Amino acid sequence: MFDFKTREEVSEKLKEQGYISDKVIDYTIFNAVKLQAPLLIDGPAGVGKTEIAKVLAAIFDAELIRVQCYEGIDFSKVLYDFNYSKQLLYINLLKDNIGKLLQNKDFDTSVKLLNSETKFFGEDFLVERPILRAISPKDDKPKVLLIDEIDKSDMEFEALLLEVLSDFSVSIPEYGTVRAVNRPLVVLTSNNTRELSDALKRRCVYLYIDYPDVEKETKIIQTKVNIEYDFAKAIATAVQKIRSLPLKQKPSIAETINWAKVLLLTIDAVDFNSSNKEYIDTTLNVLLKNQNDIKKAQASQYIA
Repeated sequence: MFDFKTREEVSEKLKEQGYISDKVIDYTIFNAVKLQAPLLIDGPAGVGKTEIAKVLAAIFDAELIRVQCYEGIDFSKVLYDFNYSKQLLYINLLKDNIGKLLQNKDFDTSVKLLNSETKFFGEDFLVERPILRAISPKDDKPKVLLIDEIDKSDMEFEALLLEVLSDFSVSIPEYGTVRAVNRPLVVLTSNNTRELSDALKRRCVYLYIDYPDVEKETKIIQTKVNIEYDFAKAIATAVQKIRSLPLKQKPSIAETINWAKVLLLTIDAVDFNSSNKEYIDTTLNVLLKNQNDIKKAQASQYIA
């Protein structure tokens, strides 16, 4: 279901989806897929970690199931729940019809009939949350399970996730065990705001993605924006200089792309220079989202 013949195929498929990778990314994805192991992608915010899961879903024509982690997230939000409103409605309907249902039945027959007719924790009332849906055997469609920003969750959630990833099954006391027939491709991302447990990291193939260098970011800008190489490189170089400043929030790749689009709308490559810095400074609010960061960039010499 999930397979690459060669490491080079990974690079080709990623490029077809507009994702500019490198050998480390290509080889790590190849290894994770071959080992059928979760892929843990670590790195700063905005470097394209989540995008890898989206691209892999597109490559394999798979359903992308996303769990966005946050502080206090619990199992009922990601595993399963029961439709209590539907259960209550069913009980009320049963009350109205129980006389007719049990009419002229002996005790043993009545008990068996009620058991068969009142499966309040059966499939009809089970609500599949993202992780349960990812391992559900109900359909054969391949699934990519994205656990986004796992570092925002707590250790209890990590323990729950480890249990699921151990054999891709979920035990529901009132219902039974749901076990995956076809394992999902699992991608976890972390912004490294806290240290993840050794147990979770051992179960995964680890990939660190940092901000791209000038040449790679130039290629990314060219891929996403209809722009000449020299102009794209000048923008990428400027962004690199801005990222080197002591900022509260460094600009992401997506913000770089948006900045390139805005600059392309208003100036030519030859005008992207220090003599037009005062005007270019006015566009920095597309790249930076903190006023102090904007002031630091404006005070710097980010344009040659």
